[in-house]
Amino acid sequence: MTFKKLLLATVLASGVAMPALAADMTVGFSQIGSESGWRAAETSVSKAEAEKRGITLKIADAQQKQENQIKAIRSFIAQGVDAIFLAPVVATGWEAVLEEAKDAEIPVILLDRDIETKDPSLYLTAVTSDSVHEGEVAGKWLVDTVAGKSCDVVELQGTVGASVATNRKEGFEKGIAGADNVKIIRSQTGEFTRAKGKEVMESFIKAENGGKGICALYAHNDDMALGAIQAIKEAGLKPGQDILVVSIDSVPDIFKAIADGEANATVELTPNMAGPAFDALVAYKDGTEPPKWIQTESKLYTKDSNPMAEYEARKSLGY
Repeated sequence: MTFKKLLLATVLASGVAMPALAADMTVGFSQIGSESGWRAAETSVSKAEAEKRGITLKIADAQQKQENQIKAIRSFIAQGVDAIFLAPVVATGWEAVLEEAKDAEIPVILLDRDIETKDPSLYLTAVTSDSVHEGEVAGKWLVDTVAGKSCDVVELQGTVGASVATNRKEGFEKGIAGADNVKIIRSQTGEFTRAKGKEVMESFIKAENGGKGICALYAHNDDMALGAIQAIKEAGLKPGQDILVVSIDSVPDIFKAIADGEANATVELTPNMAGPAFDALVAYKDGTEPPKWIQTESKLYTKDSNPMAEYEARKSLGY
């Protein structure tokens, strides 16, 4: 199945009807920022999905700050938008502003990340992957790949407090549970960026005998992995060989790295969260309550997955 067909299949599998025209509808989107290629692609695909449906989409870039997202949501409420999409930078601290949206009768849809709240009525639905499952897939791949050999792992975590970072860590630990030969020896946030991923990987390498004590790197996203790959190369080691690399998102550049033998595996996170979200919103406006969670599909890619074809399929999506 091609990547574009997979995006369509994701929408169909969501259980939500295909979109009706929604002209004159305005949606405010509080986006985390552009900290990664995947995030940029999510923004690009969201714009395309809105245009396809005749929806006006107003995007506010929060630059990875919750206070900016709260300001943006309040601005959208003041503007009287028809709905608000929120990709929350962290999981907690949303009750007050989402209560304001609820009081204004503006439905809120979460994109690609969850929030922690005792009042689930504060949002209409959440369109996300199962990020625990993503981490578990990565962990099981590593266990299978090292096949019983001792493997010390360094971990690049995502943003501290973000649900996706917490879940991808939990999932990976679940994936390696029971494999006594595989253990995490160092774990630190790389803030989901290439620059920070490179910086932290440099410190891991320095701390572990020039990297000789590291069997594998697990990164919560591909951008951190790509930064780490550069650090591994600069240390005189071969990424993908001396240090195995597994990460999550499936951005175009990671497929180049896999094709070049510098990365080993990536777990897909589709950037098309907005498509199913728009479909759920249109259905809701027509009187149909959407499911509380719309799950997107995840898939593992390796060198056997024709990585350059995957790169070509993704490179025009805004990554």
